[in-house]
Amino acid sequence: MSDGNAHAQGWRPATFYPDPAIQALDPRFEKYWLKLSAVERLATGLRWAEGPVWFGDGRYLLCSDIPNQRILKWEEETGAVSVFRKPSNFANGNTRDRQGRLVTCEHGGRRVTRTEYDGSITVLIDSFDGKRLNSPNDVVVKSDGSIWFTDPTFGLLGNYEGYKA
Repeated sequence: MSDGNAHAQGWRPATFYPDPAIQALDPRFEKYWLKLSAVERLATGLRWAEGPVWFGDGRYLLCSDIPNQRILKWEEETGAVSVFRKPSNFANGNTRDRQGRLVTCEHGGRRVTRTEYDGSITVLIDSFDGKRLNSPNDVVVKSDGSIWFTDPTFGLLGNYEGYKA
């Protein structure tokens, strides 16, 4: 999806392949590059997007717009972009668990949560060894179902992507 300012902002859709906007900065990645792929703008107005997670069964993509306190949803069939969750508690990294549920790192809540099928949110972890987490950032679910995440201090440094602590 593109807005009318695409050209003014310097981005434009590829007119030939391989897309000149895609570059392999390390030759080891060349083997993973699909030469018929192209960069496509799905939305604008995000301060910065992180944590993309694909729901192939629903044909939609979720991503976090951390400073704007929201998770956005892009629908493949219609190209529609909507707010999936706001406020998002400064959601950052997202993934799916082995049952297909959304798992989210939240800077604001200093926690990792799971969105249940009914939309309710379950806190998976918010402390370790009696101490609050910092600001969970990136998350992955291993094939055995265990959840691995990073916990840097980024979200504690100010009120832009979390709460100063």
